[in-house]
Amino acid sequence: MKVSDFDFHLPEELIAQTPLAERSASRLMVMDAKNNEVKHDVFTNIADYFQPGDTLLLNDTKVMPARLIGEKVDTKASIEVLLLKQQENDCWETLVKPAKRVKVGTVIEFGDGRLKAECIEVGDMGIRIMKFLYEGIFYEVLDALGEMPLPPYITEKLDDKDRYQTVFGKEVGSAAASTAGLHFTLDLLDEIRAKGVNVVFMTLHIGLGTFRPVKVEDVKDHEMHAEFYQVSKETADILNQTHANGKRIITCGTSATRTLETIIRDHGTFVESEGWTDIFIYPGFEYKAIDGMITNFHLPKSTLIMMISALAGKEFIMEAYQEAIRERYRFFSFGDATLILK
Repeated sequence: MKVSDFDFHLPEELIAQTPLAERSASRLMVMDAKNNEVKHDVFTNIADYFQPGDTLLLNDTKVMPARLIGEKVDTKASIEVLLLKQQENDCWETLVKPAKRVKVGTVIEFGDGRLKAECIEVGDMGIRIMKFLYEGIFYEVLDALGEMPLPPYITEKLDDKDRYQTVFGKEVGSAAASTAGLHFTLDLLDEIRAKGVNVVFMTLHIGLGTFRPVKVEDVKDHEMHAEFYQVSKETADILNQTHANGKRIITCGTSATRTLETIIRDHGTFVESEGWTDIFIYPGFEYKAIDGMITNFHLPKSTLIMMISALAGKEFIMEAYQEAIRERYRFFSFGDATLILK
């Protein structure tokens, strides 16, 4: 299976550059794979597609203002540092540009020296391990100096950085938003609960995989970057009871989906757990944890479009995407939503 099998042409003007004024006002394409049907709706009506006893799983990760622009202490050259994964002793795995300027011992300062970072290890493809030096509380300093790490296809400035956060996010640690969750409001979640639907949470901190294109020709040769997840006993118990009752589990976002499929793969049932997942889902994979997924429209040749193709079938997904292009849906992080039912 070739990566090129998942390519399609997307007119540039369909890439959403800014979020809508109202979170839930986006359009919603419902993809019913079982009946091979596509329906057009608006996200405000998402509750109509849930039934009493179903469970909606949300990822409550919160995005760090993880993009830092600083300069080398010795040459004053401008350097961008993207925080990816926290390690011990104020050390972070980061993605650095331009990486060739940052070697072991390089010191970068941000905010006139309020924050400094020294490179202590050099990795592949722009990865650097940086040790940070600061006074006070790290996340307060980061909040003052950092920017939201918007994807490279978004070229317009985000006026309100809270619009790159979900309304339910609380666990700080992601380098990118769980963008499927950006469509929800608290009122809309209450409406879903009022239908007798369980609304539960887990955490997966979204990291490097979001920023890495697939560079191999054969899909099977791609390696996913590991991301940290946590699922509570309360959430696991509700998920198990949902399926025991013959009801559906619908995840919000590919991150929540990958987490549940990892747990089922490793344990055979939903259990309280935490760890790292590098599961790569593409056609041929058999979904065992979920019955449907809310997600946005994804990049051509990305691991995410491979993932939804495994859920609903590649031909069906590609045809639905072509219909979305004809109907002028908005694509990617600030774009419209899909509900995919297997």
